[in-house]
Amino acid sequence: MIFGFSPVLVAGTILVVTYVLVISDRFDRSLLAILGAGAMIFSGVLNQTEAIKGIDFNTLALLTGMMVLVSIARRSGIFEFLALWSAQCVNASPAGVLVLLTVVTALASSLLDNVTTVLLIAPVTFSITQRLRVAPFPFLFCEVMASNIGGTATLIGDPPNIMIGSAADLTFNAFVLDLTPIILVILAFQVLATHLIWGRSVNSATRDARAEVMAIPAQSAITDHRLLRLAIAIFSATLLAFVFARYLRLEPGSIALVCAAALMLLDNLAHHRDTHTARVVGTYGDVDWITIFFFVGLFIVVHGFEVTGALGVVAQTLLAAFHGNLAITASAILWSSAFLSAIIDNIPFVAAMIPLIKLLAPAFGGEEALLPLWWALSLGACLGGNGTLIGASANLTVAGFAQRNGVPFNFLAYTKFAAPLTLMSIVIAQIYLWLRFF
Repeated sequence: MIFGFSPVLVAGTILVVTYVLVISDRFDRSLLAILGAGAMIFSGVLNQTEAIKGIDFNTLALLTGMMVLVSIARRSGIFEFLALWSAQCVNASPAGVLVLLTVVTALASSLLDNVTTVLLIAPVTFSITQRLRVAPFPFLFCEVMASNIGGTATLIGDPPNIMIGSAADLTFNAFVLDLTPIILVILAFQVLATHLIWGRSVNSATRDARAEVMAIPAQSAITDHRLLRLAIAIFSATLLAFVFARYLRLEPGSIALVCAAALMLLDNLAHHRDTHTARVVGTYGDVDWITIFFFVGLFIVVHGFEVTGALGVVAQTLLAAFHGNLAITASAILWSSAFLSAIIDNIPFVAAMIPLIKLLAPAFGGEEALLPLWWALSLGACLGGNGTLIGASANLTVAGFAQRNGVPFNFLAYTKFAAPLTLMSIVIAQIYLWLRFF
């Protein structure tokens, strides 16, 4: 160690400083994470070989592959089509549009990145509400909530789930079987609650306004039918591979990257050879490299703290505090995850919790006994992001879009509705954990 300092002291200081700076949101989080990782190496806590061991490449590959798949698929216009189709399915009734766009957003977010989902659906929603001459805030609010709820349902729906699935060796099927049912209940609760709050107030569109929306041909949103067919085929193959990954002896990261490369190649076949490189470069440019490098740095920072043995001390303290009771420990993880994820980014929190939960395995009888703890972490971290405007990236993305278009979407306006709805969703999750596992 540099200057002979205690490894625990140095690693703990680097971890805390990195997290505080990330939470302050004054600098780019990817740069802070990489600098934190560098501090772990240069201080002597880790060497480069050990630092690389801390990086979860399966998580990075899965994130990158899904981002590429979405980048290519969005060019077909499928997401704009879904939004228009949803509005026309309910005869452009604002209350009906509110419900269906919420459901479509949740479904899309279970298969795609949350931020990508809201970026694609929010502009179409704004256009529809303008034509219907109704306030867009309730619609955008519901889509934010639905994106975080839907993202909790599957392995690929939210970065924390990708991290948890990779670290705990949980399959796509495990998430669908254990989380999707309760997420459907929570989504139904949100749809009902938001309808009671806004259903009547938004249902004021005139007959002419509704006719204007109905007159828009939804098919016109599809700009590339060949790409649409390819995207549906590759997405279907990707999901099937996720479902049978355990039997195929494949990791989700490998599946996502190979399927992304296949779709990129098939898409390029329809274009002139001279444009192939430019199109590939453009697709790679759509990848959220800030998030990818943030993960790289964060994995190393947390791994540096882990190898010092400090997490073992924290784990023993937790066991003593909860008397080794699995149900109490799961409840504590659920509520602390929800609270902290409402005020800080849930990704660094989950990154710190994963190795801590792993250390609890011997006390509870092995890794299989930890399943309730993993689901508690997932439900708390993903659903808790709905609690405040700064709780998740999707929230801030929609807020920025709304404000650029003159729609008030500030912290208080969002949180006064979101906080109680989030609280109820965590209560539902708590009841589910009790009934399902204890």
